[in-house]
Amino acid sequence: MNFNQRRALLGQEFVKWYQAKPTAYAQAPGRVDLMGSHTDYNLGFVLTQAIDRNIWIAARPRDDGIMRVRSLDIDGCGEFDLKQIEYNRKLPWTNYVGGVAAILKEGGYNPIGFDGLVHSTVPIGSGLSSSAALEVSSAILFDTFGKLNLDWVEMAKICKRAENDFVGMNCGILDQYTSVMGEAGCILLLDCRTITHQAIPIASGLQVMICDTRAKRELTGSEYPERRAQCEEGVRILAGFYPEIRSLRDATLEQLQSRKSDLEPVVFKRCKFIIEENQRVLDISKALAAGNHAKVGDLALESFVGARDLYEIVSSEMIAMKDAIMDSPGAFGVRGAGAGFGGCMVAFVKDDEIDNFADSVQQKYSELTGIDPDIYPVQAAPGAGLLSFSIPHS
Repeated sequence: MNFNQRRALLGQEFVKWYQAKPTAYAQAPGRVDLMGSHTDYNLGFVLTQAIDRNIWIAARPRDDGIMRVRSLDIDGCGEFDLKQIEYNRKLPWTNYVGGVAAILKEGGYNPIGFDGLVHSTVPIGSGLSSSAALEVSSAILFDTFGKLNLDWVEMAKICKRAENDFVGMNCGILDQYTSVMGEAGCILLLDCRTITHQAIPIASGLQVMICDTRAKRELTGSEYPERRAQCEEGVRILAGFYPEIRSLRDATLEQLQSRKSDLEPVVFKRCKFIIEENQRVLDISKALAAGNHAKVGDLALESFVGARDLYEIVSSEMIAMKDAIMDSPGAFGVRGAGAGFGGCMVAFVKDDEIDNFADSVQQKYSELTGIDPDIYPVQAAPGAGLLSFSIPHS
């Protein structure tokens, strides 16, 4: 489906559901982290890329303080009264939209209600951050209709708080920041402490491939909060010996090793992974810019092993996908995308082997698991914004 076809479909379906034409179309991309699993909430570094799969919302403002949202991908209509925004237990996905409105209100903004219709090309529950894309595209509409003049970084922070405080997922800033700040043709080296980034071009010869295991993840209420708590426990103990440590970003392997006996074994493992992963982010950013593909592959596989053995976020399907990828033509390396526990893998592949690679992984993974995966290349895409906006004549 091309741009015009997608817009036409959304427009037609919007009229069907809301008996009026939309006046704005907002988009926000998904993202893939090329290195940096769970380093964001440890205030470290992440190498991230906005991808050319995104969420669109067609919308029309309302003047009665009501917000309604539907999706072409999921049945049901979520409705929120902006005077008293309450969590929607029947349609949990709509809370990513309602949560943005709630946080805006808490911040002293005056969000305007709207009717919205969502369409996504970001696979849901795959680790490519469809939730952040939904939050950010919603924030674009609230900003536009309410003339809020949000700063881009502030928008990312608001969307993060919506996921933390309203939805209940205690994530870091990675997903929302990437969706807002993505740059075409570049990857972003994100500093999660300063919430700034450096844009880095990727040298020629390498293609980023998404390899979806089709093993769905459900992070809220899962082991994700436990991992974060274990990292925080490690920081608390280490800071007692090294006051300069405020997050695992500040800790060295030598400091961690010297206090190993003071840490629970599982806490030690979690901290070791984060400290090593943080350094891998810096190392792989240099390797990608220099075109050192062998180094990229080595670092990616080190990340996968650490995620499997130290952070323990690797599912059986992810292991099968790793084996299929590394047994296929053109593969330099592979690691998990997102928070783990299933979802997508990211492979680094020779750019002249894309088709052979995809065919091989498809066959090998299916043979190993009985599941048909989804294998496709992604390009670095621009961040969120309006596709069009107009005020109807009264």
